[in-house]
Amino acid sequence: MSIESLFDLSNDVAVVTGAGRGIGEGIAKVFAEAGAAVVCAARRAEEIERVAKDIRDAGGRAIAVPTDVTDEDAVDALGARAVSEFGSLDIWVNNAGGSPIQSPLVDLPREEWDATLRLNLTAPWVCTRAASKHMGESGGRILHISSRAGSDPVPGSGHYSAAKAGLNNMTVSMARELGPRIRVNTIEPGAVPTEIMMQALRLKEDDLPQLEKALKLPAGRLGTPRDLGAAALYLCSPAGEWVTGIILPVSGGM
Repeated sequence: MSIESLFDLSNDVAVVTGAGRGIGEGIAKVFAEAGAAVVCAARRAEEIERVAKDIRDAGGRAIAVPTDVTDEDAVDALGARAVSEFGSLDIWVNNAGGSPIQSPLVDLPREEWDATLRLNLTAPWVCTRAASKHMGESGGRILHISSRAGSDPVPGSGHYSAAKAGLNNMTVSMARELGPRIRVNTIEPGAVPTEIMMQALRLKEDDLPQLEKALKLPAGRLGTPRDLGAAALYLCSPAGEWVTGIILPVSGGM
């Protein structure tokens, strides 16, 4: 197999949730560059329409499907739409997630705890069930986007850390239960200044140079959505076909 074919997704159809901005947008665009037909999913229709149009304008294949990943019927319809539009479903990326709230756990409102686990842990489980059904006998690849907070808890974000730690653990169980038909892996992003991270940490653009300096990352800089897209491509392409059940930090050495 040539080097080019190791990272070729031209025969694949990929669903990417949370694809309207940030890391999800980065993954969707890298997959499209690698040849995949991409189904961009998120609640904000205007954002995923923009990403899908960017992909098509660059010569790729993409559609936008507004989806609330906490709605089980909507998730199942998303998988069905991928198959009806492009003929198969080969890759599903559970990227939608996050929490804009910071609070000590003992002060956290119950509704925020429930909402965080529903979006960051229950929704990936629901999405994986739907993906495994629509992938059929040919199988495929499922990728969860977790967070370094899942392994190194962040004070004030204990609810988010708990959800992502659960997602990490669920990854290993899913890999063993769904293999060899479906490979399941997780990426733990580090400091990537997405909108949700900026909100959670109450940061502005002007704060980023100081954050970069304070973190003292061995890689020398903060991350970008394309950094995460490159890692996702490895795990979901033929290059990663002997990799399943791993939690991969992509964090600049954090």
